[in-house]
Amino acid sequence: MQRLLTDHKTITETRLEDVAPDSCGAGQARLKLESFALTANNVTYAASGFAIGYWHFFPTGIDGMGLVPVWGTAEVIESNSDYLAVGTRLYGFYPLAEELVITAEKDGHGGFIDAAPHRAELPAVYNRYTPVRSAEKAQDHMRALLQPLLATSYLLFDWLMDNQRFGADQIIVGSASSKTGLGLCKYLAEPEDRTYKIIGLTSERNRAFVEGLGACDLVLTYDEIAKLPQQSSVYVDMSGNAAVKAEVHSTLGAHLKHSSAVGISHWDQFNPQNVVEGVKPQFFFAPAQIAKRREEWGPGVMEKQITQAWKRLAGDAGGWLNVKVHDGIGEAAAVYSALADGTANPRDGHIIQL
Repeated sequence: MQRLLTDHKTITETRLEDVAPDSCGAGQARLKLESFALTANNVTYAASGFAIGYWHFFPTGIDGMGLVPVWGTAEVIESNSDYLAVGTRLYGFYPLAEELVITAEKDGHGGFIDAAPHRAELPAVYNRYTPVRSAEKAQDHMRALLQPLLATSYLLFDWLMDNQRFGADQIIVGSASSKTGLGLCKYLAEPEDRTYKIIGLTSERNRAFVEGLGACDLVLTYDEIAKLPQQSSVYVDMSGNAAVKAEVHSTLGAHLKHSSAVGISHWDQFNPQNVVEGVKPQFFFAPAQIAKRREEWGPGVMEKQITQAWKRLAGDAGGWLNVKVHDGIGEAAAVYSALADGTANPRDGHIIQL
């Protein structure tokens, strides 16, 4: 079995290696990956691997090296489980590898969870695996690329509305060219009676792309932050760029009502110790909003809303997304590297097909 290891400290350093497959014991099933997506989201997983716990999902047994989690689809090729039959296809959270052995249990909603002891204390949303039919193979790529990102976008939108936008008249989306960023802009633009403005921040290279989405009332580049309107604001930071965050805070001052940290796509310019003016940035953790809504609305309601929302945006993805399929796990290193160093085209959605 092949897997792509990533250095915990220098996340641009990767190593492809061959390892013996894990044993498949009682109650377990072996899943062979068919395909998975690589996006800036995976860079965030690596950059926050210890802060949030992403390195803990798929232990490598190698000091200082981890497996970046990915979203994709796999097929059960061996089973000692009463619940999972060989041939079952499952969408979910996998290691950047060719196989995964899970301890399968039913989740009570038609899906399964990996009940491996080391995953018990990790966020439940990442431990669930959803059956998908072979007839749906055409949807595999779009699901892996967009469902996790646009689900986060929708949860951000729901969280902002849930908190009455913290009283802000404008919502500033950092790294608006990222798929999570553009998804948030599009969800924010949907209400016909909205009274708030949407401002997208992006690089000069990606400005035309973000403007072409038509979801922002104003698009500014990072060197135009001083032009931010002096109005009550919420800043939703997808990039983690410490200098950008500091300038947004200093430019808006008391007008900034809330600052939310979501992703770390600009991981190399991330400085968690950086002191900024005004409100203290708060980390947004999507599973926490899901848990809140489950308690308020009951199980399954929020999940249905998320599914409807991401499929709604995916329906017009042809206008802003080019799916690029790469054959074999050996191609993953170059794709991941381009995402990590910021040279990947925001229009491209990368799939590794095994």
